[in-house]
Amino acid sequence: MNHQEYQYVLALQEVKGIGFVNAKKLINNYGSATNLFLAHQSKEGIKELKPAISQQLFNMQTLLKAEKEIEKAIANNLNILYFKEPDFPELLLNCSDGPLLLFYDGVKKLNSFNKTISIVGTRNITPYGRAFCEELIAAVKDYRPLIVSGFAFGVDIAAHTEALKNQLPTLAVLAHGYGTLYPKEHKRFYPDVKESAGFLSEFTYNEAPLRENFLKRNRIVAGISQATIVVESAARGGALVTADIANSYNKDVFAVPGKTTDPYSKGCNNLIKNHKAALITSGQDLITQLGWKQQTTTTQVKQTELFITLEGEEKTLYDLLTYEALHLDHLSRTSGIPIYKVSNLVFQLEMKGLIQVLPGKLIKKTS
Repeated sequence: MNHQEYQYVLALQEVKGIGFVNAKKLINNYGSATNLFLAHQSKEGIKELKPAISQQLFNMQTLLKAEKEIEKAIANNLNILYFKEPDFPELLLNCSDGPLLLFYDGVKKLNSFNKTISIVGTRNITPYGRAFCEELIAAVKDYRPLIVSGFAFGVDIAAHTEALKNQLPTLAVLAHGYGTLYPKEHKRFYPDVKESAGFLSEFTYNEAPLRENFLKRNRIVAGISQATIVVESAARGGALVTADIANSYNKDVFAVPGKTTDPYSKGCNNLIKNHKAALITSGQDLITQLGWKQQTTTTQVKQTELFITLEGEEKTLYDLLTYEALHLDHLSRTSGIPIYKVSNLVFQLEMKGLIQVLPGKLIKKTS
């Protein structure tokens, strides 16, 4: 672990007017946050930044604060996951506004999970929503997905506890630092969740659970998963924000329908009505739509043109594919091709009969 690099990353995040997107660009342009610091100290400075912003960068107060945060993380046995290092959650790398650093309290390698789903919803869970969580998680048990949620009241904690009951790994994404726990009532679940898949937070150790932090947290819940399932939601709520973010990341979004008169089904019904989520009524629906179920129907065999010549990005993408299905996000990250281009290339390869596109944005070779 490069503690000095982490210190400079935290200091960079403190500067108002940079943000996650620009901070990543700067680190990538200079190769590291350490190189960025050295450039800032040089006569030339950092030309990409306006003088007013550059003056805020890497001041002594910010650097000392960042150093203390690294020391607190180490003292509390927290793992630091950095977006330039291999242990950082792979699916978050395709999220332009994803975090630079994450503090992880757990013992698992988060990239070791082949299937990851987020389950979100209202804090005012009803018996209908609770029953669906139970059925959903029991149905997917044999596929061993990682279950992600936000450790809040309602649907979140139902998802975590049902995962534990079914001996599935579950990961909680916090909206605050590790110096506190919100809600306090869930303290009794902490040890089991930590041993399962653990806790993630992008916030400094003593950061309180502020309202804006929950919105930041939601983008991690959406980005770290292959699919987001909204179990119950009022017409407005954080779960709908998570669904919108997941859609913006080109992730699969599913919602559970309910009666039009039920206040905590209105959000889900609206997602489905506005084509922002696919409808599911059972765990089996999710398994089928994500392509986890063995294909039992015979697909029409399309004769491929002999000796097709591929060039450029088409060839790059095709060479990465195998006869085992790979996710669209993985292909984008591995190839370095933006995801919107990957989607277009996949369409072209499919039209040539060289690949098969499966539910859940999974792609494999056919020849």
